[in-house]
Formats: sequence, C-alpha cells, structure tokens
Amino acid sequence: MKEYTLPSGTYAHSVSLDKNQTPWFLGNKNGTVGYLDLTTEKFKVYKMPDKNARDPHTGVFDSAGIFWFTLQHSNMVGKLDPKSGDIKLATLPTKGSRPYGIKLDSKGTPWVSCNGSNCLIKVDKNTMALSEIKLPGAKAHTRRLAITPDDMVFYVNSGMGKLGRYNPKNGKITQWDNPSGKNSHPYAIEYADNAIWFNESAKRPETLVRFDLKAQTMQSWQVPSKDGVYSGLIRHMRMGNNGLIIHQTATNQIAEVTWASK
Repeated sequence: MKEYTLPSGTYAHSVSLDKNQTPWFLGNKNGTVGYLDLTTEKFKVYKMPDKNARDPHTGVFDSAGIFWFTLQHSNMVGKLDPKSGDIKLATLPTKGSRPYGIKLDSKGTPWVSCNGSNCLIKVDKNTMALSEIKLPGAKAHTRRLAITPDDMVFYVNSGMGKLGRYNPKNGKITQWDNPSGKNSHPYAIEYADNAIWFNESAKRPETLVRFDLKAQTMQSWQVPSKDGVYSGLIRHMRMGNNGLIIHQTATNQIAEVTWASK
C-alpha cells in the first residue's frame, strides 16, 4: 500500500476512478475536485467557480469522460469537463434538498438522491435542467442510489427505513419495509447478482441486506465485528472483481462480500 497526502484542507468525501483508472477526489472542505496523476505522482486540482459551491461530495464519470458530482450542503449538482477544465453548476429546485448520491442510467442520464428532502432529481445531461420527483412521506430522505440494467432507480429511504424503486417509464413509486424496521437507517446501496444490496446502518451489529428482484424478498446478515467494535457504518459499496467491496468507518477496514453463484 502506498499513501499520498492530499492538498491541505481537502478532506475528500469520495474517490472515483476514470476510464484510465486515475483516482479523482472531491474536496468536501475546500470546494475542489481533483485527481492524482499516477505517473508523475502530482495532483491536479480544480476550484469551484462559485464561492457558494463549498462541498463537492460524490461523483461519477459518464461514457464521454464528463465528471458529474453532487454538493450536498451547497444544494447543487455539478459537471466537470476534464479536457477543458470547465465546470458548470445547477441549484436544486427545493431549498435544503442536500443532493447526496449520484448514478447514471443506461443513457448516461444522471440521477441524484436527496438527503434533506423527499425527492429524487433527474439531470438533463445536455442542458443541466433539473427535474424533481417527489417521494411519498414527509420524512423520506435518500442517501444513495442503484440503477438496474432496465433503468429502474432504486434508493434507500433512510428517513423511513425502506427500500424504494422509481420507475421512470410510468412514474410509479414502490417501497418495501426494511427487515429491521423504520429506524434501521439504510445507507449504502448497490446492484449485483440480480439483486439490490444495502446496509442497515443503525443496527448494532450492522446488517447487510439482499433484496431479490424477482421474488421481491429480503435476506439479511450481521456484518462481523472486530475486537468488540461493531462494524459500522458502511457508507458506500461498489462491485469489485469478485463481489461487493464495502468500507467500514468504525473498524477502519475494507471488506469484500462474496456469494456462491447459482
């Protein structure tokens, strides 16, 4: 393992890889986005063009190499063109929506979850016009998203302890109760193995849940603890080469979750 010290004051919230496996970071405390050139081992940093854009949060690259990202407390969505360094920003229609997770559908359209309001946001990739989809329940708020190959938008309803699905084709919203109930606070989410995976971050020990898309049933497992410290909280999960990769804040660990193929 080799460690690189980020520019002072960065406090990166997330890291994303571009198509060349270059690591990009989002400077949550100093309003920057940047990357580490693995050949020269030097950083390239882009500052936000608006002083109100203070906290880049989570990002994702589209097929054209454009970097889309959220700015939670700034209530904005941004996009960066690495070729020109040009950054464009758009403010969410509802104050305090707190855009958090971001994913792309099969057409490259960005979708954003709202951690401060009961909404999802669809971003026009050409104009950056924002369309707001209201979710049922005033207490609904969503941490992160997962989009299936048929472009169904799944979300964790952290405020109400539910897994949700938005169907962009007909506008229908469906929600399922989490195994541990309304106070389970689901957080991270990913699509894998014809299922939606998410965690219940308020449980001790924390639980990992699999939602079978065909049967629409859930299974849950306790995540192993280390040295008496409960393994929470899982803030993000991604598919690796063999299974889910999760990072655990409380135990300072990265873990791999694998399963037997059917």
